[in-house]
Amino acid sequence: MAETAAIARPYARAAFAAARSRGQLEQWSELLAFCAAAVRDPMLRAVLDSPRLTRARAAELMERLCAERLTEEGRRFLRLLAERRRLALLPEIARLYEQLRAEAEGSVRAEVISARPLDEAARARLAEALARRLGRRVELEARVDPALLAGAVVRAGDLVIDGSARARLARLAARLSR
Repeated sequence: MAETAAIARPYARAAFAAARSRGQLEQWSELLAFCAAAVRDPMLRAVLDSPRLTRARAAELMERLCAERLTEEGRRFLRLLAERRRLALLPEIARLYEQLRAEAEGSVRAEVISARPLDEAARARLAEALARRLGRRVELEARVDPALLAGAVVRAGDLVIDGSARARLARLAARLSR
């Protein structure tokens, strides 16, 4: 994944620069999210990965799929990705673009994974605490993973706070095995 991110990063930065200079951050977010979802489809992915598909035809196919969302800059961007056989990177490009956008807008997207569903009050307290720690507005997404046993894992950018019972038990087991 680190290698994929390293390859995708310049494309995400270029897309972000183009979107920002034209005041189209939201439109590019929608375009990249749509294109990323399209290339995740196994049938389309098989077509795009085919050695028989020319780069020009791959660009044409993506342009047709995304026609309603495409600006001229978006069209050139998709062509560039097709010419360099980088269409498969669209999910990673979209993810990195969203990180750049959040940074520029002074926000950060955080994910909390808990053993049980969090009520609204707990979510609000967590978002407030993260905002204080990170110095940015926090958009919190929550999901449940019963395998954690208890506690929660919080991910916000490079910050990971693992307060799950599963992690605590793993640390205890590591100490006991020494």
